[in-house]
Amino acid sequence: MKTQVAIVGAGPAGLLLGHLLRLEGIECVIVERQSPEYVLGRIRAGVLERTTTDLLDRLGVNERLHAEGLQEAGFALADGERLIRIDTHGLTGKYVTVYGQTEVTRDLMSAAPSRGLEIIYEAMNVGLHDVDKEAPYLTYTKDGHTHQIDAQFIAGCDGYHGPSRKAIPATVASEFELEYPFGWLGILADVPPCHEELIYANHERGFALASMRSKTRSRYYIDVPLTETLEDWPDERMWNELAIRLGPEAAANITCGPAIEKSIAPLRSFVFEPMRHERLLLAGDAAHIVPPTGAKGLNLAASDVAYLSDALISYFNKNDHDAIAAYSDRALARVWKSERFSWSLTKLMHRFPEDGPFERQMQLAELDYIANSVSAQTSIAENYVGLAL
Repeated sequence: MKTQVAIVGAGPAGLLLGHLLRLEGIECVIVERQSPEYVLGRIRAGVLERTTTDLLDRLGVNERLHAEGLQEAGFALADGERLIRIDTHGLTGKYVTVYGQTEVTRDLMSAAPSRGLEIIYEAMNVGLHDVDKEAPYLTYTKDGHTHQIDAQFIAGCDGYHGPSRKAIPATVASEFELEYPFGWLGILADVPPCHEELIYANHERGFALASMRSKTRSRYYIDVPLTETLEDWPDERMWNELAIRLGPEAAANITCGPAIEKSIAPLRSFVFEPMRHERLLLAGDAAHIVPPTGAKGLNLAASDVAYLSDALISYFNKNDHDAIAAYSDRALARVWKSERFSWSLTKLMHRFPEDGPFERQMQLAELDYIANSVSAQTSIAENYVGLAL
């Protein structure tokens, strides 16, 4: 098989890229190791920046997004006693939209056949070859047979554990990583949210987050030591802990219910440079990971894809080689700013094992400063809704 762009990974990044290229008449094929059912079974975040929703609007894959998505004009930081509202729309003129990543993926998958976007699922043992030459190619096995896709470029959208990043020689690569000493214990339940907007809470007992997927489905998190397991946290214990950490105003409106899904996810910050090596270009989690504080993961992947699709479209339609050469630097400039925001919000809202009374007072002082400073709230709002491309 021959194509112009071979895309590894059918998550949101790979699907978005494929749709954007097909919109401009560029040939592309996506290969995905998992089945469609497995891809749609992954529970992920659901706060979309304007950059992400603009891409879906541009593609016309937005009917359910606008019918079911919840437009949010702000969010709150809590210090255990009060809610400090950040009026993101009033301060920036922009909204974020609560719409689950699973639903974004479902919409993009459903639209693929009519847009001429070919996706090969259950493609095992994917290998990247000759990425530093003019004719790179992919190999994979399916149904006991080995297949090859010849391409002009390969886009690695295959996540942190995929093969694409590993195809870049260590001699030209740099990795930056920070592992956090806690994980997020999350519970998904079919109960109405306790608040109309998201709440990020810093309590002396630890962090909590109240979020939602819809008006009838809620997603809550607390931070727990990495040594703890799901068996340590039956539903009743988690609901009780959420009520304490979120503070009295939110606690009064919590509706408890059985978990649909419960999991513990470790937190890390990770950046891989460069995001391009000759004919191989990385996007999304293949190149970077952010802690979920601030909801940047999917949105950062979408901004990568915006830059990458522009570069590839310019190359194929305008013979612009400079756009490809500039991709990594353009993407990384935004990646590092998003990493900074996620890292700083994580530091502000979580209790670290090494923190003592002084560090606790610094967090409370910072929250009080934010509560009384329009400038501080504006800075947070600008980063939360997403920096300009």
